[in-house]
Amino acid sequence: MAKGMYHYIGEAWKSPEKKTLRDRMTEWRRGNVIVKVEKPLRLDRARKLGYKAKKGFIVARVYLKRGGHRRPRPSKARKSGASLAVRKSLSMNYQWIAEQRAARKFKNLEVLNSYLIGKDGEHYFFEVILVDPEKPEIKHDRTINWICRPENRHRVFRGLTSAGRKSRGLR
Repeated sequence: MAKGMYHYIGEAWKSPEKKTLRDRMTEWRRGNVIVKVEKPLRLDRARKLGYKAKKGFIVARVYLKRGGHRRPRPSKARKSGASLAVRKSLSMNYQWIAEQRAARKFKNLEVLNSYLIGKDGEHYFFEVILVDPEKPEIKHDRTINWICRPENRHRVFRGLTSAGRKSRGLR
């Protein structure tokens, strides 16, 4: 059976060329934490998650630190046992955190979905697909115009994206 272009893009991402990806991540770390990108890096994954190459769809690359999250030391007087730096386990997964950071940066856009594009020893790198619900191209598209309804505003902060639902134990 003949396979399409997206199948081969997905196969290539299963074992990416390590040096190329490492060089890209080094370059991304030097830039801003949240960057609007022209087109998705993993086109197959973005298309599966609802991305379309039309007005109103924006892709943002977000990176965030990996590792445990420490509770800050108290600055005022406490018992010495209470001042130990305790590692906290996160109740939210990193992908959901990345989506929320992108939503805070682009206030007029709604988060549709996101996916991992790489990780190194220190950082996770995600691409977040955002949609502008005010664009007429989005309002007239029957497959995506559900995001324009008022009950779908700020869905990422209520844990309604795929990463949020997974983090809440619903998947």
